[in-house]
Amino acid sequence: MKLFELSRADDPGQAIAAGAKATTAQQGADIRFIAGGTTLIDLMKLNVEAPQKVVDVTHLPLAKIETLSDGGLKIGAMVRNSDLAYHPIVRKDYAVLSEAILSGASPQLRNMATTAGNLLQRTRCMYFRDTTMPCNKREPGSGCAAITGVNRSLAILGTSEHCIATNPSDMNVALAALEAIIHIRGTKGDRSVPISDFHLLPGDTPQRETVLEPGDLIIHVTLPPPAPGSRSFYLKLRDRASYEFALASAAVVVTVDGGKITGARVALGGVGTKPWRSPEAETELTGQAATEAVFRKAADAALRDAKPQSQNGFKVELAKRCLVHALKLVTQTA
Repeated sequence: MKLFELSRADDPGQAIAAGAKATTAQQGADIRFIAGGTTLIDLMKLNVEAPQKVVDVTHLPLAKIETLSDGGLKIGAMVRNSDLAYHPIVRKDYAVLSEAILSGASPQLRNMATTAGNLLQRTRCMYFRDTTMPCNKREPGSGCAAITGVNRSLAILGTSEHCIATNPSDMNVALAALEAIIHIRGTKGDRSVPISDFHLLPGDTPQRETVLEPGDLIIHVTLPPPAPGSRSFYLKLRDRASYEFALASAAVVVTVDGGKITGARVALGGVGTKPWRSPEAETELTGQAATEAVFRKAADAALRDAKPQSQNGFKVELAKRCLVHALKLVTQTA
């Protein structure tokens, strides 16, 4: 780990002013915010990230979960994952979010990790974390060793010739299915960004992972009110039962009336370079009977554009089966 300056911000304005001095918007810039630190500190130890200055934002007053006037939910950026997962409103109205969070990491990490930190969680690609290997995300223009290397756990959707790294977060997949809005404050004021637009595809700039600019600070996340009669579920498939990242996962939110699906939102994890919302699957589901045949058509649509690599072709069928099973489980009691 390289030497760095540590300072503390006691209000959002201080944090934004400090962060605005960064010279680049890419994650891994010369100034970083730290909250739970469960990812950033690991990457600093590996010299994958080497900020000159780290700004402690743990004292910012952004740790509340509040009900909105329209029935939605406001989640502060500093809310710990454990507090969010076990919150009674989340467990009742946004079960997919609670289930996703509890399927990830360990209790100790969930007690530290924050909402904003999880939104910014970086890939677990082994080549990104190994500074002796080329990685366009870590060092633009150096190449992507994963394409011709070990890529079993990497992405099959949203990839480019420059990067095939997956977004590792479970929480982000659930937030995508819930149509979360990310509220950001920066030097130019406040703005709100749908989660579908918050994370960027790698394209030819894989080092740029989100829309955040220097000085931008996530303030809170909002969720729309749940549709009457809707149910949600998160299913995660992995190599072992705990403390493991997804090979494939599915977050589903559906409303069934009279045996027909009247509303559906679908997002996939473990297979995309960003949390992967699938409007194609949703189109196949909406207005159709809640049957396995319909679920299979939706899964086929969701994976139609998959581009597997040399070692992860199995993910295509695995992700399909994951989605089908998640839809079966969420509609059984609907």
